[in-house]
This record gives sequence, structure tokens and C-alpha cells, in this order.
Amino acid sequence: MKFCASGGAATLLGLLLFGTLAAAQSPKKDDYLANIELCNGTGRMPLAARINGCTALIESGQGKAALAIAYNNRGNAHAANGDFDQAIPDFDQSIKLDPTSAKAFNNRGAAYLKKAEYDLAIKSFDQAIKLNPNYGRAFANRAGVYLKKHEYDRAARDYDEAIRLEPNLEAAWSGRCWTRAILGSLQAALEDCNKVLQSLPNDAATHDSRGLIHLKMGRADAAINDFSSALRLDPKLASALYGRGLARLKSGDKTGGDADISAARTMQAGIDGDFTRYGVRDGN
Repeated sequence: MKFCASGGAATLLGLLLFGTLAAAQSPKKDDYLANIELCNGTGRMPLAARINGCTALIESGQGKAALAIAYNNRGNAHAANGDFDQAIPDFDQSIKLDPTSAKAFNNRGAAYLKKAEYDLAIKSFDQAIKLNPNYGRAFANRAGVYLKKHEYDRAARDYDEAIRLEPNLEAAWSGRCWTRAILGSLQAALEDCNKVLQSLPNDAATHDSRGLIHLKMGRADAAINDFSSALRLDPKLASALYGRGLARLKSGDKTGGDADISAARTMQAGIDGDFTRYGVRDGN
């Protein structure tokens, strides 16, 4: 499965670009402009450099609008570095400086989602959507929280809205594929996954989702192929390993099936219960 935290690992919390900032009237103008470039993340620069650039701008005492963007961008960099405890206070400060910033609320929600603080995540996404009802990523991100909370109908509705607003948001199509697979809308789910794989053939999460669809359709060989593809791309994807084990059992390969299921259980506690919730069970 795939959650659209905001569109992929490198852009997990989408960056805001600076608008206009007054040019520094000092001999340090070049440093100032360089820090703007660093804070904006221009040219795929290292995260530490982005953080340092934003910090320098924050410490230089800009106006509220510029500071709000600098805090947001620094929060993005911390989040991309996996440091959500540093990211969230930066998003808080950005929101304090600019309470109308839907992106800062969305970014904070995505950080709370990664920390498994789901109620706080939903509150942030709710506010982002209230500020910008056309914000497709916020709908997709909120759908990811509902998936985590096992509220699949609500997740499906949010994915529908995300896709309506941003038809090219591939993570939303992948997320809806997984959600529909769980809910049992298998043909519609298959169409969603196939659409994603046309443009992202090496997306492990979508192969995993399509494997679940084939498994629930009784197509054991097709499920094995998709789960194996997912595992080639992401060997630590426990759901694909467990799913392949179930498919192997259904195809008569008890040895291989038992081995996959045992390995998946070691990798992820409670995975049996997850698959029961998805509507499939261990054949043992």
C-alpha cells in the first residue's frame, strides 16, 4: 500500500518557494541571497545546507511573511531528514506567523502522520482543507490517516476528492487502489493500480496493492508475480511477503507459503490481523 504523505519521499512535505524578499542593503547581500537559495532548496542541495540557510534567514529578522516561509521550509527539510520532532515546532511557528497558510497546516499534518499521532494529523489536514478546499494533496494525506485508523470508507471518499482536484497525483491513485482492494471493489481497484503502474512501473507499493487484488480475486499466480515484484523493489515490505505466502499456499506451495508467512510475522507483528481486516486469511 502507499500513503500519499505529500507526493513521494523527496517531496514528502511539499516545499514553498519564496515570493519577494527585500534585497539586503549591506555588504552581506551575496550571503543573504545565497541563504534564500539554500532555504528554497534550489538545485537539490543537501538537507543540512537547506536547514542552515533557513536558520540564517530566521536569525536575520525578516518580516513575518518571509519568516513564515523560512520556518516552513526548515520544517520541510527536517521532515525530509526524518526529524519530525524538529519539523513540527517549525511548522507551528510558521502557522503562528501566517495562520492562513494551508501548506504549513498540510505539512504539519504529514509530520504528525509519520509520528502516528493521527488525531493531531487530521486536525491539521482539516484546517488545510478549510483554508484551501481545492487542496488535493491535503485530501490525499487525510485519506492516509483514515487508512491508518482503518476508516476505509472515509479514506476512499478523500482519495476520490484528491483525484478529482489533482488528477495527476499518482500517490492518490495508488492509495485509492489499496483502499478499494480492502473494501472489495476489486475491478475498480485493479484499474487504479494499472493506471499508476503505466507511469511508475517500479512502484513497490502499487505492485503490493495489485497483488492483494489478485489474491482476493483468486488469481494466485498473478498475485505471486506482483508480490514478488514488490519484494524485488522493497525486500522489507512485510505485506508483500505475507501476501505472497498466502498466494503460494493457495497455489499448493506449502513450503514456500509457510516460509514467507513466518518471515513476514517476524518482520511485522500483528500482520495476521491486518490481512484478516483486508478480507483474506492464512490458509493454515
